[in-house]
Amino acid sequence: MSASPSSSAQAAREALAVRLSHLRKDAGLTGRELSVRCGWHPAKTTRLQKGEAAPTDADIRAWCAACGAEDQIEDLIATARTVDSMYLEWRRLHRYGMRKVQEDFYTLHEQTSVCLVYASNAVPGFLQTSAYATTLMQSITDFQGTPDDVTEAVAARVARSRFLYEGNRRFVVLMEEWVLRSRIGDRDTMTGQLRHLLTAMPLPSLSLGVIPFTARRRMWPLEAFYVYDDRRVLVETLTAEVNVTQPRELADYRKAFGELSQMAVYGAPARALIESALCALR
Repeated sequence: MSASPSSSAQAAREALAVRLSHLRKDAGLTGRELSVRCGWHPAKTTRLQKGEAAPTDADIRAWCAACGAEDQIEDLIATARTVDSMYLEWRRLHRYGMRKVQEDFYTLHEQTSVCLVYASNAVPGFLQTSAYATTLMQSITDFQGTPDDVTEAVAARVARSRFLYEGNRRFVVLMEEWVLRSRIGDRDTMTGQLRHLLTAMPLPSLSLGVIPFTARRRMWPLEAFYVYDDRRVLVETLTAEVNVTQPRELADYRKAFGELSQMAVYGAPARALIESALCALR
């Protein structure tokens, strides 16, 4: 089993810390000597070398200058920024509300030709109705205690549905059956959402598969993830958005998606599962 995405992000932080430690050792400096040259407490040097703290751009410039390795500054700053973007806490992303993040997702979809989605906890944003999205995003805002701009955020999220109808984009969605049965909002909200799925299914841009409760698991249930072309996987955890860009890990997620897709049903059987969930609401 591959490491969790959060573990991969921590491993990247530790790899950056090792590079900083090697620069210090190559310069023949002790941790205390480097701290004096940088003008900070030795405890900060320890934290940076252990990967317990993320270095700022200024930290890296000071560290490299102290080690006489100014030629490494730009590369290390670029690496640090990549590491910092791998694991982004939702509270940090939503500190001013959810609208900005939804607009960023809009841009990401705009730049993507093929999007693979494994939906294990909720209907994907570009397939959500306004009522479903409002209920879901209000509960997220309440849980996180972040600023409430749900109305604007919902508008930005629902706007992504245009990509189902425009351009040559392709959306391949795998949804666990319990997503259809989980009550997000009241009965009318779920009824409208399930009917919307039935309406969207014939679109040429969309392939929608449902993994039944009764499917023999070739792959255990995973956290929801989105694959954007061959360049990025976004994993949604309770506390953070995890961005995966390493080729080996990208290949793992594509392999997992392939395993999950073999457990799903499509076409008429998938419609039957959605209609069954609708009947259960009545």
